[in-house]
Amino acid sequence: MAKLILIDGSSYLYRAFHALPPLTNAHGEPTGALFGVVNMLRATLKAKPEYLAFVSDAPGPTFRDDLYDQYKANRPPMPDDLRSQVGPMLAIVGALGFPILRVAGVEADDVIGTLAVQARELGIEVEVSTGDKDMAQLVGPHVTLINTMSNTVMNSDGVMEKFGVRPDQIIDFLALTGDSIDNVPGVPKCGPKTAAKWLAEYDSLDGVIANADKIGGKIGESLRAALPQLPLSRELVTIKTDVPLDVGPTGLAQRAADVEQLRELYARYEFKAALKDLDTASPAADASSKGDATAGSIATPATPTVTDDIPAAWSAPGDYELVTTQAQFDGWLEKLRHAPLIAFDTETTSIDAMRADIVGLSLAVESGKACYIPLDHDYPGAPKQLDREAVLAALKPIFEDPSRPKLGQHAKYDINILARYGIAVQGVQHDSMLESYVWNATATRHDMDSLARKYLGYETIKYEQVAGKGAKQISFSQVDLDTACGYAAEDADITLRLHHALWPKLESVPALRDVYQDIEIPLVPVLAAMERRGVLIDGAALRTQSQQLGKRMLELQQQSYALAGHEFNLDSPKQLQAVLFDELGLAAKLKTPTGQPSTNEEALDAIADTHELPRLILDYRSLAKLRSTYTDKLSGIVNPRTGRVHTSYHQGSVATGRISSSDPNLQNIPVRTEEGRRIRQAFIAPPGWKVMAADYSQIELRIMAHLSGDEGLLKAFHEGGDVHRATAAEVFGLKPADVSTNQRRAAKAINFGLMYGMSAFGLAKQLGVDRGEASDYMARYFARYPGVQAFMEATRERAHRDGYVETIFGRRLYLDNLTARNQGLRQGAERAAVNAPMQGSAADIIKRAMIAVAAWLKDRDDAHMLMQVHDELVFEVRADAVEAVRAGVIERMSGAAELAVPLVVDVGVGKNWDEAH
Repeated sequence: MAKLILIDGSSYLYRAFHALPPLTNAHGEPTGALFGVVNMLRATLKAKPEYLAFVSDAPGPTFRDDLYDQYKANRPPMPDDLRSQVGPMLAIVGALGFPILRVAGVEADDVIGTLAVQARELGIEVEVSTGDKDMAQLVGPHVTLINTMSNTVMNSDGVMEKFGVRPDQIIDFLALTGDSIDNVPGVPKCGPKTAAKWLAEYDSLDGVIANADKIGGKIGESLRAALPQLPLSRELVTIKTDVPLDVGPTGLAQRAADVEQLRELYARYEFKAALKDLDTASPAADASSKGDATAGSIATPATPTVTDDIPAAWSAPGDYELVTTQAQFDGWLEKLRHAPLIAFDTETTSIDAMRADIVGLSLAVESGKACYIPLDHDYPGAPKQLDREAVLAALKPIFEDPSRPKLGQHAKYDINILARYGIAVQGVQHDSMLESYVWNATATRHDMDSLARKYLGYETIKYEQVAGKGAKQISFSQVDLDTACGYAAEDADITLRLHHALWPKLESVPALRDVYQDIEIPLVPVLAAMERRGVLIDGAALRTQSQQLGKRMLELQQQSYALAGHEFNLDSPKQLQAVLFDELGLAAKLKTPTGQPSTNEEALDAIADTHELPRLILDYRSLAKLRSTYTDKLSGIVNPRTGRVHTSYHQGSVATGRISSSDPNLQNIPVRTEEGRRIRQAFIAPPGWKVMAADYSQIELRIMAHLSGDEGLLKAFHEGGDVHRATAAEVFGLKPADVSTNQRRAAKAINFGLMYGMSAFGLAKQLGVDRGEASDYMARYFARYPGVQAFMEATRERAHRDGYVETIFGRRLYLDNLTARNQGLRQGAERAAVNAPMQGSAADIIKRAMIAVAAWLKDRDDAHMLMQVHDELVFEVRADAVEAVRAGVIERMSGAAELAVPLVVDVGVGKNWDEAH
């Protein structure tokens, strides 16, 4: 397994300074801390990790200072003798070839935490080199701490031994004890032993808070007095693991060392042992070392980039105008009337387009120049601004003119904002977010800040810099006009610059240009209209379901108490652990990182056939999730203006091209359980209307048949029968009528499993058979469908050759780990290479269908497209138009692609979504 070593440079510099004598060189320069850090770095390099990084604090305040202005207030300033060693330390670190990370606004701990989580998810072993106790919260599977000064390693057991709590309890432990060095308030007189005792009894800080009235004595009084500040303490000691970074774990391979610079630095600071190492290393040894570093990295295939030779103008500051007079506005109207392309952006009071009010609008028609038109900044003393209604009325003909090309960054949001003010935006020909997404979906995040950094070499003004953070954040309407102008006008300007950087690249690859122009851009107004329409919810039905779920949960609780012989907290892992494994004596199949019996879903499922209680707990948790996520939540987010629930659809979030949704996520409502289907019953049509659901039948399997050209699979679909039964008949050498239920189930598992790279082990687990039998099933399958196997092998080969795979329409998915030395990462990329053409093509097909259906419905008032859920479209149809709409939808969905097999669309109609599905 590949290894990533993350060095907490700030921690080691301080520790070395205080641990070593005050050494100096012949020039009187202090060298003690530098000497300690250099020795630690040399030891790290001898371990030859595949990836490594030296992380230190950047100068300036962090987000924690915004949360608590007394954070680290007691910490004395850095001693002059130590400060003078920081520069030489970074010079040596860089000369050794270590990637150096210093990120403004966060601490080194946060950068390390982010990289540790990312690396763990990639299957990379992480070793954090630190002496900071806060880092213990990161410990877990594949993440350990090492203290090179004491030569000790800390895993999960080590955390438990040292602190008396699990790694997942460290944050709560630190919140309770506080930190005098960082001035984090905790519970006065609560030491490590008391904190560990409380957490052992109540499992978490929330549990301690909930039971504070039960803790007696002076310490109980201290706890209760500290309750208001404990959430803040927890937030201060929590290491962020989602810091936006320009580099990921696999980009942290060691660079070639600058031997001459090292020799000069070592000589100056009189590091004789280090100098000796340099002088005795042969050129051959140096070459070998460099070769190891390269071989150990996860090589990334060549992917398109526009970061080379960035024109200076793209990263230069812009010239922005604050428009507050009619004369200025008239001048910009004239520019807009003659502009070849208009970049626009809105500033609002909320990220929810259905609830936000417009505050201002920015425009750009040439790179480097833009304006901001404030419309509703209402802070005390705000200067007079142009009348909002008059400005929007003047802009309306321009925005609604389809012949005037327009450009946005995530333009769908701005389209919906302007729609609220009676402006039906037309002519959006470009969206810089989608240009980046189609160019390379995995190269970077597609928000403006990330895109500007990657493609322009430009650091944008962040929203938090103008509006503040957390509880202190103000509405944009409260930001002073000059500051607002710099931020808002930059948005329009950078959007235009990004277009000039990305559009020529897309034009150079015709297939990508077509995906962008024919699929993604036309889909923007379709999704915008769906978001504005929303879906009607039966709030009373949801409230009834919540009550029924609560009643059923109570019944499950009572049954669980009866089985256990006493009451216990079903939501407490510690109490559940005691009941299952100590009292009932069940054999644990899975362990936690600390070696304790696990009570997570997988662990309970593994023992559900040995006792009734684990299954009851699983049922209880399933109902609790349904209740908290859907039945309790949905009725509370109905828009009071429209009376409907409005989701947000995301085009630029899933690498394969699929659309996702959030706030709420309507694509994840369960359909396989009775309780889940009842939630869909609350999605209703208004009186006189029906809900219609149109779903592609087995679309990814049909795409597999088309791409592979396998005669047997093509035949099964052309005959129009049960393809899984037909596959079972082929595999087992039977007549379709003689196929058993289990044989059909096996065939279905293989049909769909192969598209997701399922192994014989995975198939065996799914079918409940041994691995040999599963392997036999797969061998029979490939013998009957050799074209499928040939397609999979050819796809893997093309992926290795090109670094990407393509959908039927030419969308590319770049796969960064195809040449990884780590087998797990490499195999994962190969599985993705086989699946992506199917999943991506299915995404492209339903997007094309949505565009065609929306165009057909445009002039009708008897049907509206409401939701897109994977391979399904959901409509609201007037009752007297059901048959006509059904026929029109089927025609356009089945005609969205020309495949070697028919595209079959199943349509259902009902008074609610469940009936229609």
